[in-house]
Amino acid sequence: MCNKATRLDNRLDQLVNIDMGEQGVEHLFEAARALQGGSLLGAAAEAPMAVPEGGTVVLTTGSVSRAWITPDLGENDGPSGAAAIARALVLARNTTCVMLWEETLLPAIRNTCQTAGLFPVTLEQAAIARADKSFATIVMLPYATEDEVWQAQATQMLKDLKPDLLFSTERVGRNEFGVYHSMRGIDYGMGRARVDCLLDEALARGIPVVAVGDGGNEIGMGKVADHVKTHVPYGDTCQCGCGGGIGAITGCDVLVTAACSNWGCTAIAAAMAARAGNARLLHSPGREALLLDAMVASGLINSTHGIVDDSVDGFPRHSHLAVAELCRTIVSRAL
Repeated sequence: MCNKATRLDNRLDQLVNIDMGEQGVEHLFEAARALQGGSLLGAAAEAPMAVPEGGTVVLTTGSVSRAWITPDLGENDGPSGAAAIARALVLARNTTCVMLWEETLLPAIRNTCQTAGLFPVTLEQAAIARADKSFATIVMLPYATEDEVWQAQATQMLKDLKPDLLFSTERVGRNEFGVYHSMRGIDYGMGRARVDCLLDEALARGIPVVAVGDGGNEIGMGKVADHVKTHVPYGDTCQCGCGGGIGAITGCDVLVTAACSNWGCTAIAAAMAARAGNARLLHSPGREALLLDAMVASGLINSTHGIVDDSVDGFPRHSHLAVAELCRTIVSRAL
């Protein structure tokens, strides 16, 4: 199975890193793969599959977009991918999954996770469901947007939750000057939860961190910071005048690059399914269609085009369904 898994992982890597958006992701992929010493998708799938049965995973994704207009607007790249990973974790490892987001956006992530098959509950209720394995759950908690609060919250949250793994996808991180940027080099820090600081603390404590990104400004991209500066638009110099580029400084243990972060998560779920020999872990085209519709209904924005629709990162609906189908096809013989 080892050689077969390696072949499948490599094919998934290649599929999701075709730089259709011409944002420089292929350069980031090559750099991350060289550092990893093998398949990014394979390493990213091994980490959640190594979580102890009944363990705890903290996930974060997406973020508030254009908070200077309203803090209620979130992006649609990230939520469906994170929901797919949480679903696979619950099915594979009976995991308690805790999703962190801005408080203003919790209703949208609640709808997205519920569409993925996860029922939102409290931590206490999740413990009961984990013990009797009666149904798949998700816990959603807000994270601080104020710089002066994040340290205390990070320390307390890691103490209370004792996570076995942290997973971030399409979550913008701060640059070396503490500024959070959009892909266009604009300051996007207003109203943004400082979740990257929690992951910094986790890394310092040796808790494994897996991160997914597509543009260089996301949590985890600190692992390939020099390549972000060289190959990504605004990677070296932003438009906000802070003196730095858009590259996030927070690193990770395993970095997955993809042309669209949701595609990276789709591929991780496929690699997990292959390892478990369980097709239920797959993120299917049908479920992706339901999630795209749910994100539209929740008002999550296609940030590239600045409109609420079922395109993500400017890629049309059928592209996302096709990636899910191709991932399923790649691992089908292992299921």
